[in-house]
This record gives sequence, C-alpha cells and structure tokens, in this order.
Amino acid sequence: MKKILLSCLLMSTFISSGSMAAEKVNIGEPAWVGAKAIAHLIKAVVETKIGGTANLVPGNNASIFQAMDAGKGAIDVHPDVWLPNQQSFTKKYVDGTKRVALSSKNYVGKQSFCVSRKFSEKHNVKSIFDLARPEIAKLMDNDGNGKGEIWVGAPGWASANVNSVKVRDYGLLPFMEPVKAEQSVMQATVGDTIAKGKGYAFYCYSPHAIWFLYDVVRLSEPKYDPAKYVMLQPSDSPDWYEKSKVMTEDALKQVQVAFSKSLENRSPIIYDFLQNMQLTSEDVSYFAFQIAGEKRDASEVVTEWIKDNSKRVDGWLGL
Repeated sequence: MKKILLSCLLMSTFISSGSMAAEKVNIGEPAWVGAKAIAHLIKAVVETKIGGTANLVPGNNASIFQAMDAGKGAIDVHPDVWLPNQQSFTKKYVDGTKRVALSSKNYVGKQSFCVSRKFSEKHNVKSIFDLARPEIAKLMDNDGNGKGEIWVGAPGWASANVNSVKVRDYGLLPFMEPVKAEQSVMQATVGDTIAKGKGYAFYCYSPHAIWFLYDVVRLSEPKYDPAKYVMLQPSDSPDWYEKSKVMTEDALKQVQVAFSKSLENRSPIIYDFLQNMQLTSEDVSYFAFQIAGEKRDASEVVTEWIKDNSKRVDGWLGL
C-alpha cells in the first residue's frame, strides 16, 4: 500500500507545481569523491524524478550529523556513512537521540592490499604472505634500498596506522618497507610500475577509482577474526603501535545513507526514496573514476547514469 501511495504521489508531482515545491532537501557534501558523487546523485533524482528542489551543503561528518539531528532543514542527508568507521555518530544520533535514520539498503566497502594483475600472474603473488618471499621483495625494490615498497595509506589516515601494524604482524618488515604518501602519489606509482613491468604493493579499497584506472587484484589475507584484530589509534594511547596486534583482514564495511527523521513529515517522498536507494560498490567506483580519473563534472556523470539506469532508479521510487 505504501508503494502504491508513493507512486501516486510521484505521479502527481509531475502534474502539480504546488506538490513539486513541497519536496525540498539539503544534502550534506563531505570531502571524499564517493560521497560527493552520491550527493550529486540524490540531488539529480530529487530534481529530475521527483520534481523537488535540492541543494548541496559542504560539511564534515560532525557538522552534517549535528544538522540532521537538529531537524531544521539546514542539512537533511549524509550521503555516505561508513560503518563501523562512523559508528560514534550513529550511536549518538541514530541509537541515542533517535532523530537520524539510516537507509534500509547498503553497499559494501572492502579494504585490502593489491598488486597489478600482470605481476600477480607472472610471479604467482596471490597472498599477502607472498610479499615475504625474498625474490618478490627484490622485484618490488624500486628505490634500491634492498626492500620492496608497500603503500599503507596517506599521512593522518587511521587506516594507514592499521596497515602499518599489519605489515609488522604479517612478518613483512624484513622484506617490505611501509610507505606513507598522499593517494595521488600511490596512483602515479601504480601506473609507473605497471608501465615499467615492476612490482608494487599498495593499500587498496572499494569503492575507488583504482579499479577502473588499472588492472589490479587483491591479495588474500587471513579471514577477519575480531580476537586477532586489536587496534589502537594514537588518540587511544601514545603506545598504540606497540599495543596493537592485527593479523587478519579488515571486516567488511557497511555503507549507507543517513537522513533526518524530520524529512518524513517535511518531504515524505524524498524520505521514502532515501530509505529505498540502493547502490553497489561498483557503482560508486565508477562515479569516482569518472569524476577523479576522467575529470568529468559530477552532475554530468550522475545525470548520464540515471538515464542509463532509469528502471533501477524508478524502483527506488516505487514506480
């Protein structure tokens, strides 16, 4: 019955300008490319499919969640909530005040280490532990210091700290040197080493543009085990590195849209749309590649995607 009602309301928005004006939303726009893409996608669906109005409001996680919790419409939506990474916010505003909701659908984020497919197949490098083979480390030594390089992330990333601990606990330090550098350096190095036929290991995750930029593969790690994944960050202890022990892969991340519950009364069609919106990691990787890799305008990319996936988008709207 709810889907039938939603369909009728949506049909009416294309007929009644008064109904169109009632549907309004302000969408938070975090800094990372995937979140920006999803924010633009929500905006385009609201404007082209629902007939409402939507604005993008730049902000960080804290400011977006605070505004959604206030429920006054300053910011109504967070387009890309990674859990458990942002669990402190969902505990406070979803479970605590209960004034923020999470979408009923999610896509999966996965963190790993990668090498190029060509290098993997040529040298039988399939597992993280293959990087401890002396002949493989030698093939990955790009600076002549006797060790291969493995990019663990950018300075300041919590994940870079996790990966530094992993490299130690996987027994790779005698063979591989952990490198922290900006993501742009990693991407350029991946392309350069592939072109030169050399090896390079790096922290990789999805969604990300890397999956469209180059032919790369994940290295297997021991299955996630919380008992073997004890990770402290510098904010937890000055001795975080010594006290941490990580010997398994990361748990899969659940990524959802969050939105103010006040939207249910202010813009019910948008509220139901956000509840049902469903993307995949591949979708968001494609957006990231087009925007960051191909340097295309985000609104152009998502408008084109909506046109190519109209039936799927209509399904989010109950049509």
